[in-house]
Amino acid sequence: MKVFFSIIILIFAFVYDSFGQDLFEREAELFTRLNTLRSAKNNTEKEIANKSFKTYLEETINLPGAMDYPFLKLTTLGSIKSSDNLVRLFNWNIEQDDESQKYYCYTLNFNESKKEFNVVELVDNSFMLPAQPAEILDSKDWYGALYYAIIPFDKGSKKAYTIIGWDGSSSMSNTKIVDVLYFNGSSAKLGSPVFKQDGETKKRLFFEYSKKSIMYLNYDESQKRIVMDHLSPETPSLKGIYSFYVPDLSYDALELKNNKWTLKEDVIGVNKKDSEKMNVGVYDPKTGEVNAKEIKAKWENPSDESAPGGGSVHIATTPEQEDGINKPLENDKVKAKKTNLSEKKKDRKTPESYNPATKKKRK
Repeated sequence: MKVFFSIIILIFAFVYDSFGQDLFEREAELFTRLNTLRSAKNNTEKEIANKSFKTYLEETINLPGAMDYPFLKLTTLGSIKSSDNLVRLFNWNIEQDDESQKYYCYTLNFNESKKEFNVVELVDNSFMLPAQPAEILDSKDWYGALYYAIIPFDKGSKKAYTIIGWDGSSSMSNTKIVDVLYFNGSSAKLGSPVFKQDGETKKRLFFEYSKKSIMYLNYDESQKRIVMDHLSPETPSLKGIYSFYVPDLSYDALELKNNKWTLKEDVIGVNKKDSEKMNVGVYDPKTGEVNAKEIKAKWENPSDESAPGGGSVHIATTPEQEDGINKPLENDKVKAKKTNLSEKKKDRKTPESYNPATKKKRK
């Protein structure tokens, strides 16, 4: 435990030295304001608390070092960064009293021509937009979402970013979104005709599905593609009513070819290959410390005598069985008793109780 706490202290010391006192102290203040927001009980309290948090966050991410500062305390604030370290999104939502969602997002991007960072706010204007807008949007006309993946790609001579997000669109359904984010000077744009689906070219993709289910949609780094569940209606009669669409256990993928994302159906989804070894913490009873140990990253059969701590026989138990011991239940005892009696008492009509030589029943 001493080693663990020492590591934590070193991490905080590194963060403090690398980014300076200002960001470190500001994170603590943001943490307090975010907690006030999350504990607000009605729309009025939420609006006041969010305005305070939002203003302070915008000031903070304009400071030097904000692109790389971890903000580990802000666990209910979404933050994703592109692999090229040029774009970072700060994203959060607030559930309203009627269970609808309001979304907030700041983009922090590096302007290569001016060699400086720009902060752009995406403003949720979903009430004035179609449910699934098909046109290119600017930062003041945003449909609202929580983004959880960002993928850089080339859009002509410029750099663009494919972003994947979630929207709790209604009381009956959720929506996953695949869109494109790019920057023109100090402004941000959303949408680009780079998605090919069903013979059409679209500027963004929406996948609406039942709130009762969970849809997988994420970037597969190993295969360089976006993999997703294929959605189908629960019954053929519900076709087109997307609040009744659920995953049907098949998979589709968006594959990037010639800077275009093309939908390919019925792909084989594979998990990322696990590492052959992993590090675990092992308690040393002599020193009282937890030390790192490298072990094989594979499942060990506890009944295997060669496995660490193995060789024991594992027997499943039920809640009715006391002390984890497989004791026969009362009903089982009655059944066993009846079985023993039936074994002792022979059936007079069975062949073994009849003597064919004398044509008489055996005693």
